[in-house]
Amino acid sequence: MIHYQLRCDAGHGFDSWFRDSTGFDRQVAAGLVECPDCGSVRVGRALMAPAIPKKGRARAVPVAAGPAHAPAPDPAPTDGTALTGPMPARVVALLQKMRAEVEARCDYVGDQFADEARRMERGESDRRGIYGEATPEEAEALRDEGIEIGQIPWVPRSDG
Repeated sequence: MIHYQLRCDAGHGFDSWFRDSTGFDRQVAAGLVECPDCGSVRVGRALMAPAIPKKGRARAVPVAAGPAHAPAPDPAPTDGTALTGPMPARVVALLQKMRAEVEARCDYVGDQFADEARRMERGESDRRGIYGEATPEEAEALRDEGIEIGQIPWVPRSDG
């Protein structure tokens, strides 16, 4: 995974994680990276300073404002369950937009997702966008086989 500081053409700064730099380039070219402030898809990497310690010196750790002994955040769930706590409205709206695009442009394959992804990878089925359900074990097996998949939180549709 790679973390990038990003900036849209309107000057809004934000950050995001990507599988690798090629994944970032593909998502930007496809218009899938969107500024959370204004919705612009004209996004690029912002200047970032690497954190490289001098030889023989300990790496400086940035200190965030706030309590000196704040508890560590809970790790993100790995079983596909929703995040705890209220999700910001802007995030919900973006996820609803993503869901609508997936449903409009991809084929629903239900619990046959892993099998269909493998058939497409082997050339036994036409390559196309699909979505459906997979267990965490099936998703991990697909990744281990080199089959790229993505998981998104499936929020209720914006139309109810």
